Amino acid sequence: MHGSTSPEWLLVALCAVTGAYCLLRTRSAVAEQRRAAGAEALMGFGMAAMAVPATVVAPPDWAWGVCALVFGAAAIREGWAARAGGHHLHHLVGTGAMVYMAAAMSVSPASGHHGHGSAAGPPGVTGVLALYFAGYVLWSGARLVPAPTVVVGSGGGRGSVLWRDRVELARACRLSMAMGMLAMLLMR
Repeated sequence: MHGSTSPEWLLVALCAVTGAYCLLRTRSAVAEQRRAAGAEALMGFGMAAMAVPATVVAPPDWAWGVCALVFGAAAIREGWAARAGGHHLHHLVGTGAMVYMAAAMSVSPASGHHGHGSAAGPPGVTGVLALYFAGYVLWSGARLVPAPTVVVGSGGGRGSVLWRDRVELARACRLSMAMGMLAMLLMR
């Protein structure tokens, strides 16, 4: 499997599909779902773009700086929103990890793409981030055990839950992004 780009394409697919589902979740009837879904869609698509094998598309040197700026702005937004709830802290760590990886890739763009050498960056920071995301994967995976879901419809009777409002699908989305982030950190 040495030299194969198959794992990278699987990571691209996982992140892109997750980003697309999160984008669809922005149409949820639940306000908190909508707010979280936009940030998660940005993360999914950003991770997919960063995971594209460098042998296929070698981004220009300035692209990593743009990624760092975009995710830096997202980190500031999540930091501000973290005052209201703990879930935003996870988004803050995720956007911070994206800034870290983009900055590391901009330092050594020739070898910075995942799986193609190692990007410059303190291994301690990579290790701490990898431990965080490994713990998050285990924690969120354990929470995926489905609970019975009953929603009261507008007429007072029992209704069905729309796919974009299902809590377990949102959790699966976050789990797959955490697995993708862990894989990206380990492939550095």
